[in-house]
Amino acid sequence: MENKKSSLIQLHIAVLLFGISGLFGKFLTQPSIIIVLGRVFFSSIFLFVGLTITKENLKLKSRKDMLIIAFMGIVLTIHWSTFFQGIKLSTVAIGLLTFSTFPIFVTFMEPFFFGEKLKKEDIILAFITFAGVMFVIPDFHMGNEMTVGAMYGILSSLSYAVLSILNRKYVKEYKGVVIAFYEQLVSLIVLLPFFFIMEPVFTRKDIFLLILLGTVFTGITHTLFINSLKDIKTQTAGIISSLEPLYGIILSIFLLNEVPSVKEIAGGLLILGTVFYSKIGRASGRER
Repeated sequence: MENKKSSLIQLHIAVLLFGISGLFGKFLTQPSIIIVLGRVFFSSIFLFVGLTITKENLKLKSRKDMLIIAFMGIVLTIHWSTFFQGIKLSTVAIGLLTFSTFPIFVTFMEPFFFGEKLKKEDIILAFITFAGVMFVIPDFHMGNEMTVGAMYGILSSLSYAVLSILNRKYVKEYKGVVIAFYEQLVSLIVLLPFFFIMEPVFTRKDIFLLILLGTVFTGITHTLFINSLKDIKTQTAGIISSLEPLYGIILSIFLLNEVPSVKEIAGGLLILGTVFYSKIGRASGRER
C-alpha cells in the first residue's frame, strides 16, 4: 500500500511537471527548434549519467531495433518542435488542449498496429473532440496565428500518438528510461545542424531555463513517470495524465496572465471530457 501511495505521488508530480514544461514555450524567446535542441542536449546528458550510475544495459538487440528507435527519435523531434511552436503562436491553453487529443489518434491507429477493433463509440468521441478543437480556436482562419498554433498542436498530438504506439511495442523489450535516452539522443543528433545554421545567441537566462527544462522537466520527470508505473496500472496512469493540460492552463493563468475565454473553456471541457471518458472506457474494458 505504501509503495502504491508513493507511486501515485510520483505520478502526480510528473504530470504536474509535464504540464509546466509547456510554459517554457513562452518563457524562452529562442525558436522552437533551438528550445528542443537545448532540451534534448541537457536531458541526454542527465539520462546517460543516471543510466551509467544504475549500470543499466544500453545494448540494443538488433539492427532493426536501432532503426525503429532512431525513427522514434525523429518522431519525438517533430512532436516537441510542433508542440512548442503551437504554444508560441497561440497560448499555453490552446497548445496543451490540442495536444491532449492524441488518445483519439491512438484509438484509430491501434487497429493497424495491434489488430484491436475500432468501435462506433470511438468514432463518435473523435467527432466530439474535433468539435471541442473548433471551440478552442477563437477564429478558424489560416491567416490567424491562433489557428496556425492550433494546427501545430494537432500535428504535435498526431506525432505523439505515433510515438505512443511505438513505445507500447518496444517497452516490452527495453526499459522505458533506456528508450527515452535513445530517442532524445537521436533527436539531439538530428537537431545539432540547426545550431550551426541558425547560430542562436543565448543569454544566461536562456541557458538556465534550458538546463532546467532538460534536467528537471524532462530527465527527472520521465524517470518519476516511469518509476511510478511499477506499482500503478497503465490505465490509471493514463487517466491521471489527463490532468496535464489542466495543470498547465491553471499555471499559465497565474504566471503568464493567459486567461482562457468562455469559448476556449467550453472547448477544453469537450476535449478533456471525451479523452477522460475514452481512457475510463479503455481501463474498464481491459479489466474485464
